[in-house]
Amino acid sequence: MNLTISISKIQNISNINFQKAELSQQNSNSLERTPNKDSFEISVGYVNDLHGQTNNMMRILSGIKGDIVLSAGDNDIGDEKNRKVHDATVKFLNLADVKGTALGNHEMDTMQGDLKETAEKYNGKILAVNLNQEPLETIENKDISDFNKTELKNFIKSSTVINVKGEKVGLVGATPVDLSERWTHPDYHKEVSAKELNETIELVQKEVDKLKEQGINKIFLLSHLGIERDKELISKTQGIDVVIGGHTHELIEGIEEGENLLYSKSGEPVIITEAGKDGKHFGELKLTFDKDGIITKAQNNLGDTGLYHRNLVHQYMFNQILGKPEKVGVIKDAPKPPKSLLEENPHANFMCDAMRMEMNADIAIWNNSGPRNYFKPGIIDSSDIKEIAPFADNVSVAEVSEKTLVNAFKKAVEVSYSSIGNKPGLLAVSGINYTVNPKDGKLTKMNFVDKDGFEHKIDVENPSEDKKYKVVADSYMMSWGADYDILAPKEECIEYPFNKDFVTCEYIKHLNEPVVINQTGRIKYES
Repeated sequence: MNLTISISKIQNISNINFQKAELSQQNSNSLERTPNKDSFEISVGYVNDLHGQTNNMMRILSGIKGDIVLSAGDNDIGDEKNRKVHDATVKFLNLADVKGTALGNHEMDTMQGDLKETAEKYNGKILAVNLNQEPLETIENKDISDFNKTELKNFIKSSTVINVKGEKVGLVGATPVDLSERWTHPDYHKEVSAKELNETIELVQKEVDKLKEQGINKIFLLSHLGIERDKELISKTQGIDVVIGGHTHELIEGIEEGENLLYSKSGEPVIITEAGKDGKHFGELKLTFDKDGIITKAQNNLGDTGLYHRNLVHQYMFNQILGKPEKVGVIKDAPKPPKSLLEENPHANFMCDAMRMEMNADIAIWNNSGPRNYFKPGIIDSSDIKEIAPFADNVSVAEVSEKTLVNAFKKAVEVSYSSIGNKPGLLAVSGINYTVNPKDGKLTKMNFVDKDGFEHKIDVENPSEDKKYKVVADSYMMSWGADYDILAPKEECIEYPFNKDFVTCEYIKHLNEPVVINQTGRIKYES
């Protein structure tokens, strides 16, 4: 949107006396203009990118409120092996009375039949106006049976209408346009895609127009497009009042013009919300609409999930699904988690130590975008550790050549420094230290560290094809490749029937003492 148009639209709003509230502690979260006499007030609780964090879900249940509760998607995480987490996530959505959710990419990490089963248990609606699926009759019968395919349109809708305090409110959903680049099992959804952004914008506008034709003038877009795409969509559409956003894990506090208060093609105010990731925050948006469905007053507040306790009744319900957690030890001290995927993650390094020691391996590695929570001082139980490593990817061990290992690290460094959001992130390690050049985004040095603490230099420019290391990782990274080339084909791996969280529980129990998390210095950065 060019500067002239932007200024024109802001002036247009100024003409109807829409103005920012004074930036003070009392009202910095608010915006207000003079409302018409006929007004409608509504409070909206919202979440996004919960990623299956069930402990945080229970805390959110103690704090979230609103006349309506909505989600921008990625409520769930993991594939069909995570059936219990799927069930617990649905329990949360129903207990919180979430009326609608966007289809996030993590909802598509499982087979379609499994997603259907989850959707049937959910009391609200899963929405994605831009989801495309080729007819099942064009797919081989073997693929349909092997990957449990089904007609997604039967339970994923473009929009829905709900009644809130006697008023009809329209909800439209959008799944990420990069959906096919995000899912973990491409074979599950070969015939599925999301429309590209321009077509997505057109489809959203058509759906909004349909709602307008029904006399609905309060419309929410539940979007898993990401904030920059949300902004572009707002500038090219009209009729949307609020975007409940997700996907890019922004933590948007308050309301700021130009940031999360924007203007539609017709000059009407549109507010964007987004509450970070992993259920660490949730939001409440208070709105006043005039008789024409235009926002005249808004206040946006975020709740810090960590300040809320898990209700005993909810804890019991979730334990019935997930099993009662086992106390495994005490964390004496632990640092704050890193803010960037380019920072070293001592929490992930600790779990690599657990895998290396418990599996008697030379080296342990974990992709830095894998951890979804972190260790905190105090008593720790198995559910806390599961929240750090929620994916049901079994521990896998294989003999990996030095050359394969170095190439994996080179790719991880190069991709992480060049990609949006620095995904997949620098690798967490045990049994290795390595050096990167941040300016060039290159791996420059690497050492193998044996169990006696002695370092052995690895020539990253000429790594050996004959030298082998016993490497432990999760099966997703080892054989599926994650965001890298595979380390070893599945047939060459020993895959164990347990995950990183189980190994870490055993490691802490075997330490049998208060644990200090300080596993740093394994990544060095050239100035």
